[in-house]
Amino acid sequence: MLSSTQLAIALPGTEILGTGIELAYLLAASLFILGLKRLGSPATARQGNSLAAIGMLIAIVATLINQSVVNYQTVLVGIIIGSIIGAIAAKKVAMTAMPQMVGIFNGLGGAASALVAVGEYFRLLNETGSVSLDSGITTILGVLIGGVTLTGSFIAFSKLQGIMSGSPITFPLQQPVNLLLLAGFLGGSVYWLIHPESITTFLGLVGVSLLLGVLFVIPIGGADMPVVVSLLNSYSGLAASAAGFILMNNMLIISGALVGASGLILTQIMCKAMNRSITNVLFSAFGTGNTAAGVAATGDDGAPKVVHRVEAEEGAMMLGYARSVVIVPGYGMAVAQAQHSVRELTDQLERLNVEVKYAIHPVAGRMPGHMNVLLAEANVPYNQLYDMDDINTEFDQTDVALVIGANDVVNPAARDSQSSPIYGMPILEVDRAKHTIVIKRGMSTGFAGIDNELFYKDKTMMLFGSAKEMVSQLVGEVKQL
Repeated sequence: MLSSTQLAIALPGTEILGTGIELAYLLAASLFILGLKRLGSPATARQGNSLAAIGMLIAIVATLINQSVVNYQTVLVGIIIGSIIGAIAAKKVAMTAMPQMVGIFNGLGGAASALVAVGEYFRLLNETGSVSLDSGITTILGVLIGGVTLTGSFIAFSKLQGIMSGSPITFPLQQPVNLLLLAGFLGGSVYWLIHPESITTFLGLVGVSLLLGVLFVIPIGGADMPVVVSLLNSYSGLAASAAGFILMNNMLIISGALVGASGLILTQIMCKAMNRSITNVLFSAFGTGNTAAGVAATGDDGAPKVVHRVEAEEGAMMLGYARSVVIVPGYGMAVAQAQHSVRELTDQLERLNVEVKYAIHPVAGRMPGHMNVLLAEANVPYNQLYDMDDINTEFDQTDVALVIGANDVVNPAARDSQSSPIYGMPILEVDRAKHTIVIKRGMSTGFAGIDNELFYKDKTMMLFGSAKEMVSQLVGEVKQL
């Protein structure tokens, strides 16, 4: 496929068309950048998403206008099928399953880039009988990054969805085997660049790239899958950029670079929020991703730890007669789809002149911004949402902290216990509040698979049950105050 610049040179009189296409690409890229900027705040995120979507529409239209497109009917069929699938997914997929959907989309993006590389290789081989060095290098990059992204993303999806066990899957000499496969891929690539007519070698490289994606993700625990999804999102952008170089398409290069950079930044944010390095996430096999009920906890003296229970009526009185309440939403709230009940509880507390704020941990839920989106669905005002750094200084003056389905992100062991595997992870310091109410189904562990000291503190009251059911009961009791 010719680029618009090549087309303008090849066909006299098409200079205006080529210039127009490049200007459209420039406008689309500008909208992508503005969209990413707007996505940085919950208040402007929808506008940012719309700007980026408009930019993509402009880029698609400009590409379709390019006279090098051979078959508009096939392209139109693909657009219709893809649009239908996307619309259904947007309507049907629950917010709690959003990381899984992102994982699938990453995989499909990687697959598209790898297929572009494969298709371009066979086209050049059929037309010229050979492949130039620069085309060969970009093709190899497209195959490697696209193949790893495809299979790695589908493994991540399977772990998040529960199709596969969230436990790390390891075997002896796993990392040396991975290194040998990577070295074999690089060695095979050098041979193929010298002998590009070797189809067997090329297909072997494709197979190794797919295998590397599987082996890259299976040893990572389910607790770290959201970080892996974010990293693979970056890979999908790099794969798109590689496809852009293969096709000589500036728009693909720019958009892929933006996705790659933003994915890396998001990965870094998530690692920082867990106080872990990316190498620790990828190679430590941390967390099972399973939240099986834990055994009865015991203290240092061997005696069972005491849990203080509370019923909805007493909890409602604590909340209703407080001056300030901080609500901490977690993945349990997301699973129960309790955000609307939480908003109703907020309205009832504000009726009693209680100041209500929401504390949002960077990795609450399964992805950054997950809680913000859920609360936005329930029309919770943005000015009530506080980041971890802003709200932690206020817990000392908070009468009641209401924790709804959160676990690891409020575990004091991350701050106080150097022997804890999550030591150093920034947490929401709800244990500093005068009273803490925790809504939880039972005493099961979080994704990290460790016990939470918060649940046994004298100031903590456990309200056991489904988040949505318990919050609804609190609403009913607060209404009577």
